[in-house]
Amino acid sequence: MLKKFGVLVFIVALLALAAAGCGQEAETPGSGEESLEGESFTIGIVQIVEHPALDASREGFLAGLAEAGYKEGENLTVQYHSAQGDQSIALTIAQNLVNDGVDLILGIATPAAQAAVTAAAGSGIPVLFTAVTDPVDAELVNSWEAPGVNVTGTSDLNPVEDQIELIRTLNPDVKTIGTIYNPGEPNSVVQVELVRAKVEAMGLALEEAPVTNSSEVAQAAQSLVGKVEAIYVPTDNTAVQALATILQVAEENDILVVAGEGDSVKSGAVATVGIDYYTLGFETGLMAARVLEGADPATMAVVKGMDLGVSYTVNLAAAERMGVVIPEEILAKAEVVEE
Repeated sequence: MLKKFGVLVFIVALLALAAAGCGQEAETPGSGEESLEGESFTIGIVQIVEHPALDASREGFLAGLAEAGYKEGENLTVQYHSAQGDQSIALTIAQNLVNDGVDLILGIATPAAQAAVTAAAGSGIPVLFTAVTDPVDAELVNSWEAPGVNVTGTSDLNPVEDQIELIRTLNPDVKTIGTIYNPGEPNSVVQVELVRAKVEAMGLALEEAPVTNSSEVAQAAQSLVGKVEAIYVPTDNTAVQALATILQVAEENDILVVAGEGDSVKSGAVATVGIDYYTLGFETGLMAARVLEGADPATMAVVKGMDLGVSYTVNLAAAERMGVVIPEEILAKAEVVEE
C-alpha cells in the first residue's frame, strides 16, 4: 500500500513539473525580444512643393529607412503631405502631424523644415530635414557639427562656384549671367550670395530676376532676354517648379541654361555639376532609422550632400535646342547624358 502511494506521489509531481513547463512556454510570445521585433512607427513628411529633385529625395529617404529595416506597410506608417508651395499650408500640415503624435517628422526643403521645427517645438518629436541649403542660416540648428536641438538632417548645398565656372566652360564668350530666384526662400538667398561673389571674381556681370511665386517666373525669364548670354537656375523651389517656362524662353532666344541640380537637366536644362537628391534622401533615411532606435539628433552632425559625391549631368538634346556645343572634356566627365 505504501509503495503504491509513493508511486502515485511521484506521478503527481511529474505532472506538476510538466504543467509548470507548459506555463513558461505560454509566456514566451510576450517576451521583450518579440515585442521589439513587433514595434512599428509612424513618420510624417511635409514637402514644400512637388518637383523631381524633392520627389527624388523623398524616395531616397524611404529607401534608406527600408535598408535599415523600416518598411512602409510592415513596421512603418508614412503620412505624406505636399504644401503646394505655400508656407502657411506647410505649418498647418506640420501642426497636424504633431497633433497626431507621429514618431518623427521629415521636412523636405527649407520652408517645410522650418514649419516642422516650429510645430514640433516642445513636443519631444524629433525633426529631420533634407534638401536644406544652410540649416544654420535657416535657424534650424545651432551648428553643422552639433545641432544642439532635437533636429538634424542633410544639406543640399551644391558646388555653386563650380556651376558658374561650368557656364563659362560651355560659353567662353559669356559676359552677363542671369539668375531667377525667390528672395523669400532662405536657401536661395544663400546660393545667390555665392553666385554674386563668384561672378564678380570672374569679372562678369550678374542680372538678377527675383520672383515671389511661380506665376511670375515666365515674365522674369523674358526680362533677361537681350541682357544675358546664360541663365543660372539655383535649387530654388519657386523657379524649379516653373522650369519649363524658363526653358521655353531660353530655347527661343539661344540662351544657355545651367541648373543647380541634375533633375532639372533631365527636364531640359543643358548641364550641371552637383549632388544627387536620391542619395541625399537615402542618407537622411539612414539617419532617421538611427533616431528611431534612440540616437539623439542634437549630437548628430548635419551631413553635407557634397561629401556624398558630386557628378556632371548633361542634356545633349537641350544643348542643341539652345545652340550650345558641349566640350569633350565635359562629356568625358558626365555620368548621365540625356539624348
